[in-house]
Amino acid sequence: MSYLKYERVGILGMAAAVPKNVYHNLTDNEYFNPEDARAIVEKTGIVERRVASTDICASDLCAAAAERLLSNIKADKQEIDVLIFISQTPDYRTPGSGIILQDRLGLPKSCAAYDINLGCSGFIYGLSLSFGLAKQDGVRKVLLLNGETRSKAYSFKDRKTGFLFADAGSACLISKGKDFGESHFLLESFGSMHEYIMIKAGGSRYPSSLETIKEKTYPDGSIRTDEKGVMDGNAVFEFAITEVPRQVRQMLKVTKRDMESIDHVVLHQANAFMNSHLIKKMKVPPEKAPVSLDRFGNTSSVSIPLTMVTELQAELRKPKSLMLTGFGVGLSVATALLDTPGLTISDLEEI
Repeated sequence: MSYLKYERVGILGMAAAVPKNVYHNLTDNEYFNPEDARAIVEKTGIVERRVASTDICASDLCAAAAERLLSNIKADKQEIDVLIFISQTPDYRTPGSGIILQDRLGLPKSCAAYDINLGCSGFIYGLSLSFGLAKQDGVRKVLLLNGETRSKAYSFKDRKTGFLFADAGSACLISKGKDFGESHFLLESFGSMHEYIMIKAGGSRYPSSLETIKEKTYPDGSIRTDEKGVMDGNAVFEFAITEVPRQVRQMLKVTKRDMESIDHVVLHQANAFMNSHLIKKMKVPPEKAPVSLDRFGNTSSVSIPLTMVTELQAELRKPKSLMLTGFGVGLSVATALLDTPGLTISDLEEI
């Protein structure tokens, strides 16, 4: 178990950005008849998604969110000593998008910048790392960016994934501060299950070829290339409803807290069927678990900060106790328990 605890460090503010383009799952997917589309939407709960145009990358969404946040919070860019960009859909194979964003955002050359390849648990992993770096004497502020254009990584003709994934970016500014309460993190990895959510071709082990870019039809009627993502939905569901409640119970035990003391439980926005089972199993009142997936879909590591910005903007401007849990690709699970003062939460940016 990786258990991390911090004091007097925390989030100053948050922002998020999405593409302006709204994709309607019930009417826009031409590859499925209305009856099939309706059945999938009823199960996933994802009615609309934001889908980026071909010229918008994850870094563009993060840059928009970061500029909005830094402007609203009146942050001195010269005080940002670390930039972390978390994504599984970077602009290029090399160089990393984070180091490009350092220049694009006008951050000083003294700013350390790098990418981390993480999915659904990525915001929590990134937050834990950001808190640890921000505690260092030589670091004043850390800018954590989570960005995904997941719609480009999955086939819209796939019955299991074609209605789920969407695009978004977020920015989170982290700093030391005497007003910040305790912060706790639990991080776990389940690499033996890595094939449950996977894009097999296009990397060094299975390089791109004429064969990997050919569309293939599968027994369930799904159509995709080997360079599009696949997901074993049943296996992921069993994993999540077992490991997520166990880790949340562990967090409550190690912090000597109970669910009644938590103001909001923000889950990774996987799909409505899975998340409804999770909150029942964890005995979380539905009103404590905000939902954004119906309007924004599954945005991987961005889903937690996106939900916080869009569903809890007014609430988070006041002191709150938050449980944040990300789970999925890896497979991995990560949970944070934060006591936050009032935060600067920017309005949603659309590009």
